Amino acid sequence: MARWMIVCVLMGLGMVGGCAHTPAVTATNDAAMLPGSPAARRVMVFDGRTGDSVAWESLVEAASGAEVVFIGENHGHPLGLAAADALWEDAIARSPKAALAMEFFERDQQAAIDDYLSGVVDEATFRKLASHTSEGTYPPGHRAMVEAARAKGRPVIAANSPRRYVRAARESGFERLSSLGAEQKRLFRVPDSLPGPETKYRREFDKVMSPTPGHGAATPSAPEDQERTTRLDATFRSQSVWDWTMGESVVRSVEAGHAPTFLVVGRFHVDFEGGTVRAVGLLRPGTRAVTVSFVDARSDSLRSEDAGRADFVVYVGSGAGG
Repeated sequence: MARWMIVCVLMGLGMVGGCAHTPAVTATNDAAMLPGSPAARRVMVFDGRTGDSVAWESLVEAASGAEVVFIGENHGHPLGLAAADALWEDAIARSPKAALAMEFFERDQQAAIDDYLSGVVDEATFRKLASHTSEGTYPPGHRAMVEAARAKGRPVIAANSPRRYVRAARESGFERLSSLGAEQKRLFRVPDSLPGPETKYRREFDKVMSPTPGHGAATPSAPEDQERTTRLDATFRSQSVWDWTMGESVVRSVEAGHAPTFLVVGRFHVDFEGGTVRAVGLLRPGTRAVTVSFVDARSDSLRSEDAGRADFVVYVGSGAGG
């Protein structure tokens, strides 16, 4: 798993920040890779369980019939985001009650989104209020999804926790968050439980967040091991506040009658039943969910490392060139 997929956890707040502010690849002006291009619907799609090739229309049908659709994306990937936008647009053409939830907007930015969708402010003002003034923080694919929702009169949900509460979870623990006032608690969700060390999600988190020992490096001492464990536990608390806040946002949307609710989120949170998928399952057991992982690679078949990654695995090529 690429380290960039979770390094964004540590950026922007000294140690913990929002992935929306650290895109992994730079958007391209190549028209073939931008939203609305025919290439967006010609990506390779596979059933993540069986490995069978899946037609685009079958993917749209599955997404349209779900209550929740997890779009696991590579931040800033032009073709991946164009394909995600195409899936969203095709789904809302079928599903008049669909809603869009996004990791890249925090709950205290909801008023800015609603003001834009309702015409109270123009796009430039909205982007300034939401701190999405460049393509780095608001790439064309994200903008296209928001604009499609606006055109259809569908809700756009600021799904994530403000980063100050994520930082507090890391630095002071969940007890600190639990001691805050009602208005503050409205902006985040303290996890009900955390995935244990035996889960793939936690194992992958620890692996990605641990520096690779150099050649000939000495075996860490017991105090160093304890320090590493303490650091990883603190950072995982932050990751889990994101997971549970986004999961709660999605569940609230579904319970308000918005189905399917699409959550656009970095794919580490989704892959192999990641933390956000787990949170939704615990908050609302039995939710009909579809997971879609947009993998930044090329392949004419389901790669062995992608088996079970998601219900659908979509290959979009690496980097800005697709």
